[in-house]
Amino acid sequence: MLRRVSLLILLLLTCAAGAWWWIVQRPLQLPSPPYTLSIKPGTSLRGAARELTRAGVIPGEWVLVGLARFTGADRNMKAGSYEFAAGTTLAQLLAKLSQGDVLQTSFTIVEGWTFAELKDALRQRDDVSKTAIDLNESELMRRIGAAERQAEGLFLPETYFFAAGDTDLALLTRAYRMMHDRVATAWAARAPDLPLATPYEAVILASLVEKETGRPADRPLVASVFINRLKQGMRLQTDPTVIYGLGASFDGRLRREHLETDQAYNTYTREGLPPTPIAFPSQASLDAVMHPPSSPYLYFVARGDGSSEFSTTLVEHNRAVAKYQRGRR
Repeated sequence: MLRRVSLLILLLLTCAAGAWWWIVQRPLQLPSPPYTLSIKPGTSLRGAARELTRAGVIPGEWVLVGLARFTGADRNMKAGSYEFAAGTTLAQLLAKLSQGDVLQTSFTIVEGWTFAELKDALRQRDDVSKTAIDLNESELMRRIGAAERQAEGLFLPETYFFAAGDTDLALLTRAYRMMHDRVATAWAARAPDLPLATPYEAVILASLVEKETGRPADRPLVASVFINRLKQGMRLQTDPTVIYGLGASFDGRLRREHLETDQAYNTYTREGLPPTPIAFPSQASLDAVMHPPSSPYLYFVARGDGSSEFSTTLVEHNRAVAKYQRGRR
């Protein structure tokens, strides 16, 4: 009799183990493969299991919770967005959750963007958790750990890969630190006798070069013009700074009155550099400013095809302006 009971118990255990193995290893019924599950920071294993149950992926919370506790994976679940393909089993699903195998996505900070454009682009991204983008600029920079309190120009134009669901603060912190390191490296190796007192001034000038360059090949000469002007005490007289200073009031047409009206960013009425960068400069613009070529040029004007005409004297420059911007020779 005892032997029969033992055999029955063994049979029941075998059946239970078989059923459990079937549940763990059979493909899950995903609503629409690939299925995406987003787990916010602080979500418990039971909360994730509840979401999967609601979606019909698992028959009940106990299935995932039980397997996780049995394997010890209940202590290792990572927040983020996960993607599951057709044929995924419960064991594979749990392995992804416990290993933090989250979806990777990317975000590009474009060369020449302003900080306002960067914020607008981040706001439009559903895969970025918004925690800092609407803070005032000074507070945002403090949270990043920056010494500066103004953000313009201080985030490196680059493509950043991150886990879907990561915060805007984490992304901006990476971009700021990368820019800080790049500038520090370039400043340490800069050419002698630059008319720039600090790395920040180099970033300011690089942002002007970025906005004034239509053809990459012209970037070094554009930098040389600005360097030559600073050395001679000439005003920089660059339109992009005036436009930046006008802000939202600029309607797309730069008028004489704009050039003649004094404001902090008007390099026609004020000497030296503007108070801050006006955009995010590229590595190429930073390099051009740190190592400008020797040139006699003090002027340049856009030809209309993206390139620039460079001149040594005001007479030559006025002829170039007449030719390329006023449509006459």
